[in-house]
Amino acid sequence: MTDPPSPVGTEPAGGPAADQSASAGPTRPSRRKQVIAGLVTLVVLVIVFFGIFPKFANYGEAWESIQEMSASSLALFALATVANILIYVFPYQAALPGLAYGRAFIVRQTSFMISNAVPAGGAFGLGVQYAMLNGYGIDPAVSTSAIGVTSVWNLMVTLALPALGLLALVLSDEATSGALLGAVLSLVALGVMVGGLALILRSEGWARRLGGWGDALLARLRPRSAPAAGEDGPLTAGALRFRDQTVDVVHDRWIRLTVTNFGQQLSQFAVLAVAVYGLGGKSTGINLLELFAAFSLARLAGFIPITPGGLGTVDAALVGLMSAFGMDKDQALAANLLWRAATFIPQVVIGIVTFLIWRVQQNKRLGRAAAAAPSA
Repeated sequence: MTDPPSPVGTEPAGGPAADQSASAGPTRPSRRKQVIAGLVTLVVLVIVFFGIFPKFANYGEAWESIQEMSASSLALFALATVANILIYVFPYQAALPGLAYGRAFIVRQTSFMISNAVPAGGAFGLGVQYAMLNGYGIDPAVSTSAIGVTSVWNLMVTLALPALGLLALVLSDEATSGALLGAVLSLVALGVMVGGLALILRSEGWARRLGGWGDALLARLRPRSAPAAGEDGPLTAGALRFRDQTVDVVHDRWIRLTVTNFGQQLSQFAVLAVAVYGLGGKSTGINLLELFAAFSLARLAGFIPITPGGLGTVDAALVGLMSAFGMDKDQALAANLLWRAATFIPQVVIGIVTFLIWRVQQNKRLGRAAAAAPSA
């Protein structure tokens, strides 16, 4: 799953992480918000999977297509799924190079499970990351920096993919006005984000200036949010804090962050591509360039903060786009079901296991600390 733009897959956005103090994790969502989020997620899933899809395609036909996949296609699909799970850890290690792969795997998979399977689980996922990294001896300030940078880079790569998707469509002479508009909007958003990030990291003065412009706009929209005279507004304070926490990490590791985050999202695309190949390849009515465009544009639906991990919203967009590019509707539904199952279910199950492993490790660590403490 991106770390959803939240994406698919995805981790919470960089803002919340950047706004945390170095010594405290995020606040827990209220029980009421969790219940509401759970109900909204359930409603969206019912509407998409039991309302829209049955009118759009046939589940029976989709299942028959899956059953007709060859053993070699299923084996390749399983291999792509495993590779996606393993690659998912790399962006975290790029931000925290001193963290061993095994520990990074435990933190990353546990966070995925909580953030994508628990209603309003983003704050819980952040809190668990802080606790786990602290248990592994990572300073809270370093944890905040790594979590924030990883989330921001994931967001920027998610916005960059539609631009690459547009290039793919241009190369295949299949660009439509809708695809062009989506790609252009994502490219503009990416340019604004990258430009703003570069200015914030360039100097404290630019961070304060951009934050001040944002606070001035926010004060116009919400007069009560205007800061007192002589005090920094919330966006100025957030920009300065984010710069202080991440400037060194970005300066030293931006290449690794970029490569690993592209690798993570392309590994998810590989799972989808292998699924389509197994269902019939070109005979499904869509080529690889069109499929990449559909995948990259559909990921933008993950920015709609309705369900964890873009469940339902990304699926509806992906099936619709693949069909619009000429793929058989039943096979488009089958490919989406395979992709969603492979990029969601295994990591949720693994996340439950890694959480239990971490709890055992935590209890052992506390036990050793208690045994080493001098008796009164």
